[in-house]
Amino acid sequence: MALFIWLQVSGRDKELFIVNSYQRIRILSMKYFKNITLILLALVASCNSNNKKQKETKTLAYENVPKVVTADIEAGIKANIDKRVEEGGGYFHMTTDDKELRLQLVRVHTEYLSNLGPRRHFACVDLADVSGDVYDVDFFLEGDPGSMTVTETTLHKLNGKPFYTWKQRKDKTWYRLPVQNATADLLGVIEKEDQFEFTYEVTLPQMDGPAKMWLPMPQTDRFQTVQLQSVKAPVAHQELQEEKYGNSVIYMELAPEHSGEKVNLVYDVQRKEKQAYEEEGSPSRYLDPSLLMPVGDRFQVLADSIIGSKRNDGTIMQARALYDYIIDNMKYIKAGKYGTGDAVYACDALTGNCTEFHSLFISLARSADIPSRFAVGASIPSDRDEGGIDGYHCWAEFYAEGKWWPVDISEGNKYTALATYYFGRHPANRIEFSRGRDLQLQPGPSSGPINFLAYPVMEIGKEPAFPKTFFSFRRKAGQNSSNKEVSLP
Repeated sequence: MALFIWLQVSGRDKELFIVNSYQRIRILSMKYFKNITLILLALVASCNSNNKKQKETKTLAYENVPKVVTADIEAGIKANIDKRVEEGGGYFHMTTDDKELRLQLVRVHTEYLSNLGPRRHFACVDLADVSGDVYDVDFFLEGDPGSMTVTETTLHKLNGKPFYTWKQRKDKTWYRLPVQNATADLLGVIEKEDQFEFTYEVTLPQMDGPAKMWLPMPQTDRFQTVQLQSVKAPVAHQELQEEKYGNSVIYMELAPEHSGEKVNLVYDVQRKEKQAYEEEGSPSRYLDPSLLMPVGDRFQVLADSIIGSKRNDGTIMQARALYDYIIDNMKYIKAGKYGTGDAVYACDALTGNCTEFHSLFISLARSADIPSRFAVGASIPSDRDEGGIDGYHCWAEFYAEGKWWPVDISEGNKYTALATYYFGRHPANRIEFSRGRDLQLQPGPSSGPINFLAYPVMEIGKEPAFPKTFFSFRRKAGQNSSNKEVSLP
C-alpha cells in the first residue's frame, strides 16, 4: 500500500499530511507529533486489514467462477456460430473492405482454445466462404460454460496467409502486429538450433474386434537427435523397420478392452536448421512415380511450360521456377480432397494443404528429371514455448549440384516475405517423423502400402479406423531465449 507523508509549514503551525489509497489524515499542530508513531501504526494496521479483506473478496470471487476447460470453449464458439448461421439463413456473415462473406464452419482449432482469465476466452476457427476461400477467424468470448457470448471477431488469415500476428507485451497483455512488421520468429522460423520435448498422443477408438496400429517413430540423423523418453500404452509394442527409406515404425496389436485408452509417446529432440547438404547414394530412385505422385504425361507438359527458357540455366533455377509456380498459383485451403497428397487433385484444384503443395512439386520436378523426395513430421511453434500443435506438416527436397536442397512451399505461400528462406532451408523448430511414400511394412496393413506416415494407421479387423491424435511440445529452458515476447496463433 502506498503511503505518503509530508510536513507543511504555515505561520506558527506545522501541518502533517498522511495519505494512502483510502484516507487522508491532517494533523493541525506540532504538539501532536509525539503521537505520530501511534497514528502511523494504526493506519498501517488499517491498510493491512483492507488488503486482507480485498484479497479474501478477490479469492471468493475467483472461487465462484466456474472452471472452464477447452471443451467448454469449443462448445461455446460452436453455439455462437450456429446461432449466427441460423440467423443468417444458413451462413455466418462477415464483411470485409470489399465484399460480404457467406461462411460455413470448417473446423475449430482445438489446439489454440484458451482461457484468458475469469470468464474471458479465445477461440480460432476456419470458415469457408461460398467463393471457396477459407478464412481463419479469431474470436474473443465472455461468460461461463453453456452461456458464452462473442465480444470480438477478426479475420486472421485468408487461405493460410495471415493479415497479422499476435505479440505479447512485458505486462503480459497481447496486441496485433501486422505481418509486414513481424520478425521471422513470429512467422514460424527459428534458425540454428532448437531443443524441445515432443508428445505424440493417441486416443484409441471404440473397437468391436482385434485391431492393429502403426505409428511413426522419429529417428536420429545429421539434423535431429531424437530420444524416446517414455511409452505409455495398454499393450506391448514392436519396432518395425521399413527398408526402402529407412523408417522405424511402432506396431501394436489391440483388443476391444483397450477402447478409449491412450497411447502416449514422449521424445526429447534436438534439431538443427537444415540447409543444402551432400548425401551418399544415387538420387536416381527419386525420379520414379508413386501411387499418388505420377510422373510424365500432363506433369511433363506442365513442367516444360513452367521451366521454359530456364532449361539451359541449371537445375536450381528450374526447381525455383516450379517452386514459384506453385506459390503463385495454389491456395492453402483445407477443403475438398485435401491431405491425401494426390498430385493429380492438386494440379486440378490448385488447393490443398502441405501434402498437396509438395506432391505437385515432386511430380513436376521428377517429370523434369529433377530427383525429389517427400518427408513428414511436425512444425514446432516458434512464437511460444509450449502447448498444442496444429497437426502434422510435410516438406520436400530436390537434388541439384550434388546436394539435396530443402524446400517448404506451403510455408513460402503463407509468408511471401519468407519465400526465399524456404527455398533451400528448413528451420530448426520441427521434427521429422518419416520419409517417403508408399511405405511397405511386415506386418503391414491389409489395405496395402502406407501413403505416408504422420498420423497413426489403424485397422479394426480389415476396416480402417481413425483414432484421435494430438501433438504437443515443451521447449527446453534456455532455448529460443530471444522469443520471450511471443505471439498467439
